[in-house]
Order: sequence, then structure tokens, then C-alpha cells
Amino acid sequence: MLMANSTTSKGLSREEVAAMREHLKELNDSKNPADRERAVTEKIESMDGSDRIICKRLHALIKANAPTLMPRLWYGMAAYCDKEGNVILFLQEKAKFGARYVTLGFNDGAKLDEGNMWPVSYAVIKFTPAEEAKVATLVRKAVARK
Repeated sequence: MLMANSTTSKGLSREEVAAMREHLKELNDSKNPADRERAVTEKIESMDGSDRIICKRLHALIKANAPTLMPRLWYGMAAYCDKEGNVILFLQEKAKFGARYVTLGFNDGAKLDEGNMWPVSYAVIKFTPAEEAKVATLVRKAVARK
């Protein structure tokens, strides 16, 4: 039974339940890299307006600056994983959880460490050359060998 606040009786929102369903489907999807890349590009093409524009540019930038990362879907989001299959970064469209911006997120495998605290998630509302340069630097740093 769904409550008025769009939360299920177990405490998960409709969006979270949908993400879990997408993830279960992804576990059974093809392990072929070409199929996974196609699924990511299809996902990005299915996005609305500015999300599609921003995520297409982010996708191209990630592929250019971190060619060792492999695209795949992860909880219904475009994601990029290392050779072991660990998701290093992901793109979350604003419609995914009703946010007002696209999110570029980094998981703990990303080598972004700076002291005792650093950001791992970035809101993207517009993608200009300044943001492009910042993202390129972050992506290269995320996959750099230490």
C-alpha cells in the first residue's frame, strides 16, 4: 500500500523501488561491452531535454578522459566501471528521484581523495566550457593510478 508521500509501507519511495527493479534486470542483462554501451546510449537518448543534452556531453567527456572505464547501466543510471566491474562514476538524470539537476556522482573507487574530506557528487544544471574543463579534470583524477 502506498502512502500519500509516495513512500511504500516498507519506507522506500516509488522511485527507489523502480531503481531496485531496474538493478535486478541489469544483473541478468548481457555482459557484452557493446551491449552495455548501447544500453547506456539508449538510456541517455531516452532522457528529456536538458538532461539528455548534459548527459550526452558528459558521456562523451568521460569516454575521452577515462577510456579504460566501461559504460553500463547501474540502478537504471548511466555508469562507468573499472575492469573489475566496480562502478567508479555515474550520471543521475534529474527525473530519477525528482531532483532539480543532473548529478555527476563518484563512488569510493574514484581517486578523488583530498585530505580528510572531499566532494563525491556534483549538481550540473548547465554544461559550459568551464564545467567541461572541471569535469575532465575530475574524471582523469578519478581513474589516475596512485
